[in-house]
Amino acid sequence: MDIFDRIKQDRGPIGQYQKAGHGYFSFPKLEGEISPHMTFRGIKVLNWSLNNYIGLANHPEVRKADAEAAAQYGMAYPMGARMMSGQTKYHEELEQRLAKFVSKEDAFLVNYGYQAMVSIVDAIASRNDVIVYDSESHACIMDGVFLHKAKGGKSFVFQHNDMEKAEKMLKFAAKRVSECGDGGVLLITEGVFGMEGDLGNLKALVELKKKYNFRLLVDDAHGFGTMGATGAGAGEHFGVQDEIDLYFSTFAKAMAGIGGFISGDAEIIDFLRYNMRSQTFAKSLPMPMVMGALKRLELLQNDHSLRENLWTVVKALQKGLKENGFDIGNTESPVTPVMMNGGVIEATNLILDLRENHSIFCSVVIYPVIPKGHILLRLIPTATHTLEDVDTTIKAFQKCKVKLENDEYKSETFADISKLSV
Repeated sequence: MDIFDRIKQDRGPIGQYQKAGHGYFSFPKLEGEISPHMTFRGIKVLNWSLNNYIGLANHPEVRKADAEAAAQYGMAYPMGARMMSGQTKYHEELEQRLAKFVSKEDAFLVNYGYQAMVSIVDAIASRNDVIVYDSESHACIMDGVFLHKAKGGKSFVFQHNDMEKAEKMLKFAAKRVSECGDGGVLLITEGVFGMEGDLGNLKALVELKKKYNFRLLVDDAHGFGTMGATGAGAGEHFGVQDEIDLYFSTFAKAMAGIGGFISGDAEIIDFLRYNMRSQTFAKSLPMPMVMGALKRLELLQNDHSLRENLWTVVKALQKGLKENGFDIGNTESPVTPVMMNGGVIEATNLILDLRENHSIFCSVVIYPVIPKGHILLRLIPTATHTLEDVDTTIKAFQKCKVKLENDEYKSETFADISKLSV
C-alpha cells in the first residue's frame, strides 16, 4: 500500500476525530492576554487550561525584561548551536543560578523539554544499560525509552507508583545487568504527574537506592516553581533532592516561558553538554528567552506571594470540588483532575455545555489517553485566578454533573460545531 493512502485511511487514535473537533476540541484558539479570562470564538471564557502556575506570563517585570531583551538582541542572537557559536555569559549565568536553586552542582539549558528528555535518556543510557520507569511517565520519557530499545537496550516498566512492582523491576534490571556484565540501571519517574496531579513516590524510590545500584532521573516539569518550601520542586517537597541524580524541568509551566534545564553532578552535566544530540545539533536558546528566564527565576525565588496566591486558589478549588462530590483522584499538586464516567459523545457534549452555556474553558481527556468509559476534565489553577473564579466554576460543574448523570449528554452523533456562533 502507498504510505499516503494508508494515512488517509487511518488518521490515528486522536486524528480520527479531526473533522468533528478541529478548532474547537482540538487546536482551539484562545485570544487576548494570557489570563484566567480570555476569548474563545468571540466569547469571553473563564480559562483553566494554561500552565501559567504562578502568574509570570504577564507579570510587568517579566514583560519588561522580555521586551528589552528582544529590542537589544533580537530573536536571532546568539546564532548557532551552543557548542559551535551560540554560547553567551548569560546562558552560563542562568545555568549557574538554576543549579544553585535546585541544589545541584551544575545545570545545562535545553531548548524544549520534550526533545531534551528524549535526548537525555538517549545520551545517558547505552545499549548495555537497563531503564526502569513508571507506567504513567510522560510521552517524552516513553519516546526516550523507545529510542533506547531501538538501539538494543532493555527496559522494565512498573505500575504507577507501585513500589512493590518497582522493586521487582529493579531486581529484573540487576539480573539483566549482571548477565551482560557491562551496564547500569537508570530509573525514571516524575515529580508531579501532569495528568492527574499525584506525586512520584520519591521518598520510597530513594530508599530503594540503599538496596539496589541505580541512578534516579526525575522529570519535574509541574513541580518546579510550585512544590517545596522555596519552589525548588518535588525533591525539595519530600526532602530528597540530594538523592536525585538528575533533576529535569521545563520553563513552560511555572516559568511561563520556553526552554528548560537538566541538572546534576558537574561531570555528568558536562557529559550531556557534549553528547545531547537535541542540543548539539540545534540553535542556541535565543537571548530574549534567556534574559526572560533570568527575570522569571528571580521573581520565583524572591516573590513568595506568587506561590502563596497559587496555593490559596488550589486549596479552595480542590476543597470545593471534593465537598460537592467530585472525584479529583489523589492529586497533591496544583494539577486538578475532575474524573467522570462517560464516552466520547458525552465528553464532547459536556465540554460544549461548559463552553457555550457557562463560558468555562478547560481541557478534556478521553480514550486513548485514559481508559474507555472515562472522562477527565483537567483544571490548572494559577496565582491569577480568584476565589470568585473558583465559585463560578464549581457551580457550573454541579449543573453539568447532574446532566451527565441524567444521560442528557447522550446522543448518537457529535455536535456540529460548524453551526456554533463564532
